[in-house]
Amino acid sequence: MQQSKVFSIIEKEQKRQNEDIELIASENFVSEDVMKAVGSCLTNKYTEGYPGNRYYGGCVYYDELENYCRQKWQEVFKTDYHVNVQPHSGSSANLAAYMTLLKPGDTILSMSLTNGGHLTHGSSVNFSGKLFNFVFYDVDGNGFIDYEDVARKAREYRPALILAGASAYSRIIDFRRFSDIARSVGAYLMVDMAHIAGLVAGGEHPSPFGLADIISTTTHKTLRGPRGGMVFCRPEYAKKLDSAVFPGTQGGSLMHVIAGKAVAAEEALRPEFKQYIQAVVRNTKAMCGRFIELGYSVVTGGTDNHLFLVDLSKTHPNVSGKLAQDVLCEHGITLNKNCVPNDARGPKETSGVRIGCAAMTTKGYNEKDFIAVADRINEIISAL
Repeated sequence: MQQSKVFSIIEKEQKRQNEDIELIASENFVSEDVMKAVGSCLTNKYTEGYPGNRYYGGCVYYDELENYCRQKWQEVFKTDYHVNVQPHSGSSANLAAYMTLLKPGDTILSMSLTNGGHLTHGSSVNFSGKLFNFVFYDVDGNGFIDYEDVARKAREYRPALILAGASAYSRIIDFRRFSDIARSVGAYLMVDMAHIAGLVAGGEHPSPFGLADIISTTTHKTLRGPRGGMVFCRPEYAKKLDSAVFPGTQGGSLMHVIAGKAVAAEEALRPEFKQYIQAVVRNTKAMCGRFIELGYSVVTGGTDNHLFLVDLSKTHPNVSGKLAQDVLCEHGITLNKNCVPNDARGPKETSGVRIGCAAMTTKGYNEKDFIAVADRINEIISAL
């Protein structure tokens, strides 16, 4: 019997993942147990609604599983916040979070895409920028969040919600300061911790719990779970959040993915996970430090987490982030182009690249390995 073409493509991708060096900061490698759960019979069932209140029969085990998943993630983050584990992605998690606390047209103060934010933080081409009135706080000349600017913009625009969180920011985020600013103008505080959730869980980044009103995250970055999202909120917003997810912005939940999320929560509660996160931070600092030794300009001058941005315009002005990404990919090194603050190039070209160390740390790379990879990247880029 002839093999399906689909599986031949999967085999090629498996080979690529086995052999290439993966430095995309938003990616990781899940365990065999997570993979098993996501590929299980749970994919066969519709489970619209919530435990105890489903629209279809036959959901008794799905109710048990979803309740267990929620409980485990509360344990991971040591919180009594309500959690909804149904969002299909980080983007849908953010949409649900907005719809929980806001109405279309409300003003949100956030970090722009060009300064390290995410598409769902107000980009004009995204639902967020189309549904809400976004204004943006700036970073300073070194790429650090300008908290004075956050406070100034909060007073000027009186936003309904202030959003803290980023997809390309390498430093500790001061959630308490954001909370104080939000309270001073009567705004909600939302934290998108998609990138740093694993660091929060592992004790390598301050926690937003107890400070933010609502917290969104993905499960597939530093948490090392399946592709998906979650939203946590203060208990008083639980009913609104659940309604915002279903039926507000989604239909049936993906219970095979929720099973994978539950497995990832179990794994995040093990001592080995904390050791892994500590290794991620060590490795990222080592690799970032090597780029600085080689003369590269790193946004903010360093890193506190799992990623950093290299500004190629200072050392290789003729090499765009897109060119670097494409050429490195040909050499089996995968990373992504990324805008740097005040980038002269557009988002399709960019002047920088974003580098993350979570995935290769999962594969067992140590500080010496990451330094060697930095040297190899320098060799390739310098030859362009």
